[in-house]
Amino acid sequence: MNLKKHITLKHLFIEQKKCIGLQFQSDKVISSLLKEIPDSKWSEDFGMYYLPNTKSHLNNIFSAYRGVAWVNCKYFFDKSNSKQLDDPIDTQWMVKRKLQNDFRTCPNEYLLKLELKKYSNNTVKSYVTCFEHFINQYKGIPLENLNETDIRDYLKTLIQEEKSNSYINQSINSIKFYYEVVLGMPNRFYAIERPKKEKKLPIILSKDETRKLIESTNNIKHKCIVGLLYSAGLRRSELLNLKIFDIDSSRMLIHVRGAKGNKDRFSLLSKTILEDLRIYFKEWRPKEYLFESINNGKYSENSVSKIVKNASIKAKLKKRVTPHTLRHSFATHLLESGVDLRYIQELLGHTSSKTTEIYTHITHKGWEKIKSPLDKLDV
Repeated sequence: MNLKKHITLKHLFIEQKKCIGLQFQSDKVISSLLKEIPDSKWSEDFGMYYLPNTKSHLNNIFSAYRGVAWVNCKYFFDKSNSKQLDDPIDTQWMVKRKLQNDFRTCPNEYLLKLELKKYSNNTVKSYVTCFEHFINQYKGIPLENLNETDIRDYLKTLIQEEKSNSYINQSINSIKFYYEVVLGMPNRFYAIERPKKEKKLPIILSKDETRKLIESTNNIKHKCIVGLLYSAGLRRSELLNLKIFDIDSSRMLIHVRGAKGNKDRFSLLSKTILEDLRIYFKEWRPKEYLFESINNGKYSENSVSKIVKNASIKAKLKKRVTPHTLRHSFATHLLESGVDLRYIQELLGHTSSKTTEIYTHITHKGWEKIKSPLDKLDV
């Protein structure tokens, strides 16, 4: 095979039909072989040849160029690294919202695909909100007719509105999800430029601030919720999914089931929390989930956030504290106590060690031995 010759397959949408685009540098051999493939045509708009997107046409491409050129399928076939949760999609927020008469809502197939992919409720809400904002910028244009230029113009609008890099990236993800996952054209918009991710360090509570936060909760149930978020480094969704039998007091472990990526793991069960949980259990008598609503259903995410926020106000903490702040604090405090980063990665359920390494930039361990150069000056 001549590796100097190569063709890159692209997803195209031409005249309301899915097509296979063939992108390559000008080459007489590749061009002549392409003309022999049935149904091949030239697109002036995309500046490349294309074929109908069918299995037979795809096979014809591989057959025609076998031993002649390398067919690059990197941008054609799907490779999903999505982080998924096993929670049912909650669409009540969509039903309750008030919309203008001409508001363009998210297509049903978009929601269905999110549900089939088992995306978390937070991701679903973000994707739907961002995608609806996008499609309402082009109300008179069918979604299938929108192209890279339209998307880039929309992103320029977001930049002019001074949206954060995180929001712009989330918007790109939501748009790509429709065209690449819902319509089945992986990597169609792979060339859309993304803003650089903002490398902001997470907010961390000191051990004293954490103690004040826990002590400022209103009752034993709230104390257990805040205490578990911190002592086990749980995500909010993981806390709400805990069932009574997930607390293993014999091994002093908490079984976290179906976390991101549908992965199970174990985390630490604090002796202090275990004592509080026993008091809580006798008083509240949960039936299935460890923390339940008045109707014996799963406790809501908003309720957990309010508990943490109210406790932080009562504790007079000046930092913005969320449930995830406690997870960050858990990891940082372990690292400062000398726990190996690999164990912290396992406890947090991080797939990549790079995600856990952010805490090495936060910890102040060893800094007390470093003196500011100003202290050595005779000022």
